[in-house]
Amino acid sequence: MKLWQLLAGVPLTGEPYSQEMEITSISYDTRTLLPGALFVALPGAKTDGSLYIDEALAKGAAAVVCRRRPQREGVFFTTPDPRRALALLAANWFGHPGREMTLVGVTGTNGKTTTTFLIKEMLEGALKTRVGLIGTIQNMVGERVLPAHRTTPESYEVQQLLREMADGGCTHVVMEVSSHALMQHRVEGLDFAVAAFTNLSQDHLDYHHTMEEYRSAKERIFHQCRRAVLNLDDEAGQWYRGRLACPMFTYSENKDQADLTAKGIRLYPGQVEFEAVAREQIQRVFLPIPGGFTIYNALCALSVGLCLGLELEKCAAALRSARGVKGRVEVVPVPTAYTVLIDYAHSPNALENILLTARDFTAGRLICLFGCGGDRDRTKRPIMGGVVKELADLAVVTSDNPRTEDPEDIIRDILDGMEGEGAQIHVEPDRRQAIGWALSQGRPGDVIVLAGKGHETYQEIQGVQYPMDEREIVAQYFSSTPSWERTGNLPAGVV
Repeated sequence: MKLWQLLAGVPLTGEPYSQEMEITSISYDTRTLLPGALFVALPGAKTDGSLYIDEALAKGAAAVVCRRRPQREGVFFTTPDPRRALALLAANWFGHPGREMTLVGVTGTNGKTTTTFLIKEMLEGALKTRVGLIGTIQNMVGERVLPAHRTTPESYEVQQLLREMADGGCTHVVMEVSSHALMQHRVEGLDFAVAAFTNLSQDHLDYHHTMEEYRSAKERIFHQCRRAVLNLDDEAGQWYRGRLACPMFTYSENKDQADLTAKGIRLYPGQVEFEAVAREQIQRVFLPIPGGFTIYNALCALSVGLCLGLELEKCAAALRSARGVKGRVEVVPVPTAYTVLIDYAHSPNALENILLTARDFTAGRLICLFGCGGDRDRTKRPIMGGVVKELADLAVVTSDNPRTEDPEDIIRDILDGMEGEGAQIHVEPDRRQAIGWALSQGRPGDVIVLAGKGHETYQEIQGVQYPMDEREIVAQYFSSTPSWERTGNLPAGVV
């Protein structure tokens, strides 16, 4: 591609004589840079891409986009925000694939992953079409699964995925959009037909510093959408409603002024049912996913469908066959009379949701194993400890992804919020050992919640990701532990 084509619409300053140069690729990582590439020097939390400009040129970069022009020979283009520039450059490089499909973005603290899966299945069922998905667990082109490494990829990967989806016959794309992605311009230039908001609770304050900043970061998505879907039961949803200029559609469990409400709610161990009541429509909804928060996820998905012009009846029918999402209220098969759940809950609100859901079908004790991530918001750690102390019968405090922090320091922060009456507490920093101990405590009718890791199959310690799939750990426990040792019932002849 000619350099002038690549730079179209990108706010840059640089040497005009080089505009006819042929560019062979775009790179923001010198480890994978190829000769002829346009190198974009991105600022980062741990390092700055400008430190690698010399290396990029040595490897054959044809031109560089950066904040400040280096004092050396080369073709340089400067911009106040290289991340925004990368997003616009990538859109030009891949031919603006987002314009060829209908885009739906979902943002919020909790529920994004499940809601995007529900929207995907709803659109495929109601429209009989192919839908792409970009999210935390995986990316999908129709039924084809691609790996995902973060909630919203870097802007170049977003555009690359969108091109693959457009070329693969997708008519719609549903995307999780994180607050980090919005602040870092990873979805810059995309036009969302609908942008949906699930909820806002404490998380990521290591990055955003305050809840007000976090809320404002989420708001950015509504400045690049044609219609907003808002949860009216959430304070932030009400705050957005008072500020947004775009058309809005609201949903609620209990506010009749909302455009879509849930009535006659019934919660069961393996499903939820309710009447979805819109302005001129009412439809019974059945969803084979347990939990009170499933109602909100379903309302959000249905709201998106209505905003896209679908009939409520068709949307509800498509949701009847929706599947659960890996690591979200996931039941792990075990050969015993108690239940084991895996859930990604790693914020105070998410922990509260999963424990309240589990309590609904817990005949015995509710046991919760959890930890907190290192190098992340420290202020939520005692809050999470307090939630588990209040809602569980037995709390097993352990490690999550300690990253570069000492697990013992993280656990001390958690325990600061667990003083006083409430659940019994057992501390075991080694997560594998902690899971084994929790399983050994299970009795008939108990529910054991393994919270925090969800779909993840690794544990990050000091920059290294060690294999850790909790499903495998549970299976190994039951395959290696004699049944009498698990149940306490001695075999015949043993005293």
